[in-house]
Amino acid sequence: MPVDPLHSAARSPRSAPSPLTSGQGTGAVEVRRSARRRRTVSAYREADRTVVLIPARMSEAEEQRWVRVMLDKLAAQESRRVLGDTELAERAGRLSEQYLGGRARPATVRWVTNQNTRWGSCTPAEGSIRLSHRLQGMPEYVVDYVLLHELAHLLVPGHGPDFWRLLDAYPRTERARGYLEGVVASERPPHLPAARSE
Repeated sequence: MPVDPLHSAARSPRSAPSPLTSGQGTGAVEVRRSARRRRTVSAYREADRTVVLIPARMSEAEEQRWVRVMLDKLAAQESRRVLGDTELAERAGRLSEQYLGGRARPATVRWVTNQNTRWGSCTPAEGSIRLSHRLQGMPEYVVDYVLLHELAHLLVPGHGPDFWRLLDAYPRTERARGYLEGVVASERPPHLPAARSE
């Protein structure tokens, strides 16, 4: 499954904006090239789109790489503001509407500090979702993925094909899973040689 496909429109050699569409749930992305810009790349949100400013000399491959980098940076900056439980529940509701047809309706969604080995958990009988406080400060798309994962459990309890089909609707599932796997790998102590008995 391709990660973060970006489709570029034709551009003029001047600094005309080039609209891009991303599969990241961030809305439209507009890349503006500038001959005056030598090295720096910057990005900001403008209404319902993200504007990325790059040097005119960049190749299309570099442009796509920098767009991904800047979208991740913006998402990380935005998620540093810790959502309260009420905002987290509202976000879960929006994600359910957008990706699950509004079918997953949790009774409660909250942060917890006693989950150090799991990113989230769900009790379908109670309709409760709990997210580990360790997710706070991670990119927004990662938190959204974990929320969607737990919302999907309100509809399908296990991790069978029906469950993963629900998550296929979220375009950043694989990327978010990779991010979380990287976090786990970086926290795991390096393997020590097996002890020998002589």
